[in-house]
Amino acid sequence: MTKKDILVLGAGMIGTCTALQLALRGHAVVLLDRREPGRETSYGNAGIIQCEAVEPYPFPQDPAVLLRMALRRGADAHYHLGALPALVPALWRYWRHSRAPLYERVAHEYGQLTSRSVLAHAPLIELAGAQDLVRREGYRYVFRTQAALDDQARTAERLQRDAGVNFRVLDSDALAAAEPALRRRLAGALQWTDPWSVSDPGALVQRYADLLVRQGGRIVRGDAATLRQTGAGWQVRSEEGPMEAAHAVIALGPWSDQAIRGLGYRYPLFVKRGYHRHYRGAQGPDLPLLDAERGFVLAPMALGVRLTTGAEFARLDAPATPVQMGRAEALARELLDLPEPVEAEPWLGARPCTGDLKPVIGPAPRHKGLWFHFGHAHQGFTMGPISAQLLAEQIDGTAPVVDPTPYLPARFGA
Repeated sequence: MTKKDILVLGAGMIGTCTALQLALRGHAVVLLDRREPGRETSYGNAGIIQCEAVEPYPFPQDPAVLLRMALRRGADAHYHLGALPALVPALWRYWRHSRAPLYERVAHEYGQLTSRSVLAHAPLIELAGAQDLVRREGYRYVFRTQAALDDQARTAERLQRDAGVNFRVLDSDALAAAEPALRRRLAGALQWTDPWSVSDPGALVQRYADLLVRQGGRIVRGDAATLRQTGAGWQVRSEEGPMEAAHAVIALGPWSDQAIRGLGYRYPLFVKRGYHRHYRGAQGPDLPLLDAERGFVLAPMALGVRLTTGAEFARLDAPATPVQMGRAEALARELLDLPEPVEAEPWLGARPCTGDLKPVIGPAPRHKGLWFHFGHAHQGFTMGPISAQLLAEQIDGTAPVVDPTPYLPARFGA
C-alpha cells in the first residue's frame, strides 16, 4: 500500500474517524477544523450508537402528523417559513424517497452501514481508552399509550426478523421498576438492547482525535473555505501556514454544501437543526429515553440530564428559534423532575441531510484526489467509524466492507 498525504477537513465524528482510519492504515494525515474536535454537530446529539437504526428517518406520511408539522404545534418538528422555498427541491426528494418502493431499497442500503456501527466503534473505543464513556445496555422508547407501544413492537418484530436487531418489551410495571425516576405511569417501553450509549459525545470524538495524534496524525486549526486545487493536489490555509496534500476529504457536516458549491457541485443537501439543554441535579433516567409519541430524548450525560429536540427546518445560519425546546421541556417535566437548566440558552446544532436519505461517501466526480464524506443526517455519531472505513478502503483501492455504489457522489451526476 502506498503511503499518501491526505488533508481531512472537518473534525466532527465523521472527519475525525476518517483521519483516524487513514492514519491506522499508515497514511500521513492532517485533520483541520476551526475548532477543537467534536465541538459542533457531534457534540450535541443524544449519544447513542444506534446499530438498530437500520432504517433512516423517513419523511412523515401520516396526514395527521403532517398537519401538526404544518401548524408547527409539536416538539418533534418546526420550520422557518422563509427557508422553505430553498428547501423544497431537497425536501421533495426526501419525501419521494420515503415512500414505497424507493424507501425499501434505501433502507436496505442504509442498514448496511448502521448495522455494523457498534462493531466498528468497538476497536476504536478500546484503542482510545474510552471505555469509561460507554454503556452497553441499549436505550428505551417509552410510550404513553398502549396502541403506540403495540405498533412499535410489531415494527421491532419485523426488524428483528429481517435485520437481526434485538429488543425487549417492558410493560408498565417493568418500566416503572427499571426507571424509578419517572413521575407518572406510562404504558410501557421497548428497549433496543444492542446499541451503546455515551455519556459525553464530544469527549468520545476528542478521545478518537487523541488516538489519531498517537498514530502520527496532526490536528491543526484552519479555514476549510480556503481549500483550492494546486498542481500537486490540494492546499488549505491553517494557523501553521499552508497545508498541502495529494488528497483532500471534505467532511464538514452541515457546512459541506457550501464547500462543494464553490467547486461547482449542486447536490440535494439540506440541514435539520436541533437543540439541547442539560439539567444538573435531577434524578435522571437510567438509560436514554425517547418519548416516541412526543419526539424528544432524555439522556443521562456527564453534564446532567440532556434533553434533545426533534428537527427544525431552517437556514444553517438563521438565528436560533428554540420554541421546540420550550415545548419539549414542558413535556419532559411530565416524566421527570427537572431542575433549572445548566445552560443560559439552549445549544443549537445542525444535522447534514441528503434528499435520498443516504450519506455521500466517495470520490468527487470532477476533481482528482478530492473525496466527499458527509450527509449522515441523524446518524453521523453512529456511522463515523464504519463510514470512515468504507472511505479509507476506496482511497486505498482495497476490498470494501460493503458495496460503496449506493453512497457514491456520482449518483447525483457530475
